[in-house]
Amino acid sequence: MTGTSARTAVEVVDWRRRIFALYAEIRRADSPEEAHELWRIERDELMLRHPATALLPEDRVLFEGLPIVSYDPAWRFELPILDAEPGGFEFATGTDGVVPFERIGRVEVPDAGSLDVWRLMSYGGGLFIPIRDALAGRAGGTYGGGRYLIDTIKGADLGADAEKGTLVLDFNFAYNPSCAYDPAWACPLAQPGNVLDVPVPVGEMYAG
Repeated sequence: MTGTSARTAVEVVDWRRRIFALYAEIRRADSPEEAHELWRIERDELMLRHPATALLPEDRVLFEGLPIVSYDPAWRFELPILDAEPGGFEFATGTDGVVPFERIGRVEVPDAGSLDVWRLMSYGGGLFIPIRDALAGRAGGTYGGGRYLIDTIKGADLGADAEKGTLVLDFNFAYNPSCAYDPAWACPLAQPGNVLDVPVPVGEMYAG
């Protein structure tokens, strides 16, 4: 059992390392379109071949790529973090115990609505912005529980300007949490302040 646990831990570390490296390349890319293509290719490769993938073995057999929509520059923004009412929530995971989140602000997305910005309060810190849009749970739409846009503790970081207090939010990089593919995973999902009434027809969709 110890050997199996150690191997699994090393595999997860390697997955995280590759995700951090991928997003570093994304931030350095010459254009958002080039960054998005790199993201699509690498995410397909990781999901299909990496031992820490959330794809179930039977779903890998006929895997031809994740349902990722072509890049649309209209969904890329650099937005200031605005004040928001204090708040928080706690999420019980199967392996890490109860993980607390604190609302530290919000971003106002043009023609879409407001999204809360959360800070992970346990070891390591990090920013977390999930989204759930009007396509959630619909056939050919997005995952019913919502998607992740920013999760810096796990490497999903599109960039920020500390002096201006802004974040890059590019919805073309919205991706499904692991629980969308394997119910054994426990994933914090979009809170009420992270639900948009409009469709967000870009990023990773959901064919399940």
